[in-house]
Amino acid sequence: MVPVVTQASKTNWPIWGVGLALLAWLVCTAWWRPLAVPDEGRYAGVAWEMIRSGDWLTPTLNGLPFFHKPPLFYWLTALSLKAFGLTLWAARLASVLGAWLGAMGLYLLVRRWAGPRLAGWSALVLVTQPFYFGGAQYANLDMLVAGCISATVALGAHAVLAREAGQAHRLALWGTYGLAALGLLAKGLIGLVLPGAVLVLWLLLTGRWRAILAMLSLPGLLVFGLVAAPWFVAMQRLYPDFFHYFFVYQHFQRFTQTGFNNMHAWWYYLPMMVGLTLPWVPAWLLAKWWPQRKASALHAGEATEPVSLRASLRYLAWIWMAVILVFFSIPASKLPGYILPALPPLAYLVADALAGRWPALASLVPKLFGGVAAVLCVALIGVAVQYDKQSSRSVLPVLQPLLKQGVPLVYVNEFVYDLPFYLAQPGPIPVISNWDDPDLPHHDNDRKELFDAGEFNPKLAPHVLIPKAQWPLWLCTHPRLAVMAPHDVVKSYPELAWQPPVMKLKLWSLWVLDRDDLLVKGLRCH
Repeated sequence: MVPVVTQASKTNWPIWGVGLALLAWLVCTAWWRPLAVPDEGRYAGVAWEMIRSGDWLTPTLNGLPFFHKPPLFYWLTALSLKAFGLTLWAARLASVLGAWLGAMGLYLLVRRWAGPRLAGWSALVLVTQPFYFGGAQYANLDMLVAGCISATVALGAHAVLAREAGQAHRLALWGTYGLAALGLLAKGLIGLVLPGAVLVLWLLLTGRWRAILAMLSLPGLLVFGLVAAPWFVAMQRLYPDFFHYFFVYQHFQRFTQTGFNNMHAWWYYLPMMVGLTLPWVPAWLLAKWWPQRKASALHAGEATEPVSLRASLRYLAWIWMAVILVFFSIPASKLPGYILPALPPLAYLVADALAGRWPALASLVPKLFGGVAAVLCVALIGVAVQYDKQSSRSVLPVLQPLLKQGVPLVYVNEFVYDLPFYLAQPGPIPVISNWDDPDLPHHDNDRKELFDAGEFNPKLAPHVLIPKAQWPLWLCTHPRLAVMAPHDVVKSYPELAWQPPVMKLKLWSLWVLDRDDLLVKGLRCH
């Protein structure tokens, strides 16, 4: 089947112009908001440590091997920080690129098989969803893997359709394998499993089961192996427990067990898909209920694709969205960013519905809703700037002079994830806590992250993860000591109550402890 799609309008943007416009929009407010904790501080900090240490192979958190996630986000962010400095927008550039990759994958698929007008609408709907726009400007791994998954599905579907049309498809097929490998390096097995499941189900449910075998490619597998395998093999050789920790524990046990954070009901994502994509889902529902119009052309002078092909793209979008939602609704632990790969197919379905119901208002409807959506996107970032006061950045004017004077910094009970990034910290920061607590390995929290990291480097761990029993020794051996800790830590570390904090933030307080003053107030040093 060969689609008949012409581009009669001279107002259609070239592909490079669309790409630049999408990139500019997605990055436009990435500088505005301080790093959110713990996620953005954690991942930007790991990237900074790659630059600081010169070790671009092993991700480290506070100097300790950190294998919760694979390295692609850290590599991209480290390159960005090295090129543009320790700036907020550079720390978020990997997420911006992930969002751009997903948007361009959707745009190019729809442009090739349904025409530039519907492709432009689909891209507009996608990048002006507040959920997608916000995810693009949030420095964690969710948007990067979402972009890889979306681009893998889009390129794989293009390979299938091109093969059916008797057109060249092998490069697209090999590229699909390469993108799946990048998805694996972005966040693990979901980068391979989810796009594979989407494409296989689409082929089965649309009667293309023979194409499944045709899509199996030895050169494609070779591309996949060359892209994905080297890092995993290197980590297993350096750390013999890596495969079990990364694949068995981080993937299967965390997916199936219930002892983790962020526990939610199975329907958690359904209202989120409506509320965080305003105004597009209501527009979609309105278009579905609106009386059908006979006109079907997307644009005067532009022929449409065969009905069977357009129906096939709809099937793909529905299956794509359903696979993501069902997969991430199964585990009890849920986070909003997990379902970002479901937003590109939703965008296509919205654009397709609008095109079918209001052809006479072909330009007005998407522009009207797009303008409202764009305002909501920027307003979302503005609200975050106004009300998210958890950052430790405001402590810098007080803390930096102390560090220049040689006053050591130590954390108590919690690691302040964003502070190493803002300080350009030259080395690990000791964290004093009850690291010998037998219940610690059974919890899913920030302390457990550091504890697990310490297991992979038992030589360095005692110098970074300081037992609580050594707290008096630290007080006695340092004339002055800067301490960052949660406000309520004074219950377990009463010496902090002897001196008021010099600065109090929303989550932490900064103390500057003077040994002589503590000795007068009762500190005992032997």
